[in-house]
Amino acid sequence: MLSSPWARFYSNSCCLCCHVRTGTIILGVWYLIINSVVLLILLSALTDPDQYHLTSAELGGEFEFMDDANMCIATAISLLMILICAMATYGAYKQHAAWIIPFFCYQIFDFALNTLVAISVLVYPSTIQDYLRQLPANFPYKEEIMSVNPTCLVVIILLFISIILAFKGYLISCVWNCYRYINGRNNSDVLVYITTNDTAVLLPPYDDPVNGAAKDPPPPYVSA
Repeated sequence: MLSSPWARFYSNSCCLCCHVRTGTIILGVWYLIINSVVLLILLSALTDPDQYHLTSAELGGEFEFMDDANMCIATAISLLMILICAMATYGAYKQHAAWIIPFFCYQIFDFALNTLVAISVLVYPSTIQDYLRQLPANFPYKEEIMSVNPTCLVVIILLFISIILAFKGYLISCVWNCYRYINGRNNSDVLVYITTNDTAVLLPPYDDPVNGAAKDPPPPYVSA
């Protein structure tokens, strides 16, 4: 029997201790808490802009930290993320596979963005030094970071990004396995329902009273 090459990566457990369904619920709640905290900070910043306003002199640049347009965009993104995380948590809890798909797509998008960052660091290593020069003068450990050998700095950053990508990839596999588990369980429940609730009644051949010849029985009668 032929099987998909991805079947070898399928597992019902994650983190070596819990089921993928439980892990997806925990992951959804964790993302939900983080985005809720971010939303509260953004809403408080909108109500009291002076508290979170940083001048260009404090940032060492010619731009402001957050204007009203960026705050509104960030608030909308936080609301969308809360909705997506709530859908994933509810879908895993109630075993609705379709509700997990938006969260899985977000994970793929986030993984792709981090991969592009790693590729840009690898192809254009000089951008790290340019980014460090643009940081404010009072940024913590700025001088110490800039004094590190550029090659070593690139290797450290790539190693750090690789660890993050590996962790994100593992979380993606957990959510995907949860989707497959719920989808497969729902399909098996449908098959069991059809098998146990549909019975076919076969009728034997009968004699035609008009022609006096045996005729084939009518189609099976199916009763629910």
